[in-house]
Amino acid sequence: MIAYVTVGADDLARAKQFYAAFLPALGYRLSEGPEGLSFALPVAPGQFHMLPDFYVKPTYDGCAASAGNGVMIAFEARNQQQVRDLHAAALIAGGSDEGTPGFRASYGPNFYVSYLRDPQGNKIALFSCDPNEPGRDG
Repeated sequence: MIAYVTVGADDLARAKQFYAAFLPALGYRLSEGPEGLSFALPVAPGQFHMLPDFYVKPTYDGCAASAGNGVMIAFEARNQQQVRDLHAAALIAGGSDEGTPGFRASYGPNFYVSYLRDPQGNKIALFSCDPNEPGRDG
């Protein structure tokens, strides 16, 4: 099980603007500190922490942050409309488009996805697989 994901950022203010545009809508809460940005899903009392946290931090070695070639982080949205809404919000907040919201022929009939780059160049996917919504072939 993945416990957390961390991406590097040279400009935490730009990163905060980008990620705060959509992660709170997915239930993540932001906390900030000198070590960077921490986005976590709330855990009810008596429950175990099950889903991965997401961190945006300056690089450990002090060198410039860079995006991993072939690395992508995917966040699940509630439905297709939320994918569209969050994709648009992330673009306004400084992201760049890597694939407009829609179905992709190489994925299942209900896999609705959009792709973005954060201000540092990290690739982000927002997706929904709700079988109760119209699918690619329907």
